[in-house]
Amino acid sequence: MKGVKGVKGVLITGASGGIGRALCAGFLSAGWRVVATDAPERTAPEGTVSVPCCLASYVADERVRNAFRERVVEALAGTPLVAIVNNAAVQHCGATTEVVPSEWAATLAVNVSAPFLLVQSFLGLLEASRGSVVQITSIHATQTKPGFVAYATSKAALAGLTRALAVDLGGRVRVNAIAPAAISTPMLEAGFEGRPESRAELDRFHPAGRIGQPDEVARAAVWLASEDSGFLTGATLAVDGALGVRLHDPV
Repeated sequence: MKGVKGVKGVLITGASGGIGRALCAGFLSAGWRVVATDAPERTAPEGTVSVPCCLASYVADERVRNAFRERVVEALAGTPLVAIVNNAAVQHCGATTEVVPSEWAATLAVNVSAPFLLVQSFLGLLEASRGSVVQITSIHATQTKPGFVAYATSKAALAGLTRALAVDLGGRVRVNAIAPAAISTPMLEAGFEGRPESRAELDRFHPAGRIGQPDEVARAAVWLASEDSGFLTGATLAVDGALGVRLHDPV
């Protein structure tokens, strides 16, 4: 199948998770051709072109990176690659004394190194389309809590990578990030099963009065990838219901 004139292509990582599926749906609704990647054992969202890949292997092996690039180009079928959305992440929770080296390495590999190497690999295609990169960071990049040392460090690094890439690439490719707070994914909701009071408290912690929805992150990503945000680069958009600016000192 050849690319349809005027259609833009996007590569979305972590496509099978709660936010990933919303991202795919959002870009599909906006008329993009979506190349979705996630671990081989996970099912890609309907309507996307699936190119499975283990990102830990992608980081570790140049041959995997080269083969993945070829498969993505084939999946694009002549459609220009206009955006990459680096959404995939692993979250190993544990205190400083509990995190083991393999968990630390895996977190940094998937959450930081993979986004950089993907941009590096597809840079020529993004430059040709005057495209952009959207990184899904987290409120943990700037504010965190005990037990999230590996994850928070990786998200802070991803936010720093966003700024550094924007400066290094200049006007060739725009690079921005989205930093969500709590988002109502199936995984999050499952974690509160049987604890409705705790779930309601999480809503109250956000000044907006509720946590976010996956499609709200997706709409922000589609906008950041579009020409409507053409002067925005090196920025991080907080999709957090004002949680990031709320002090929790005693009133």
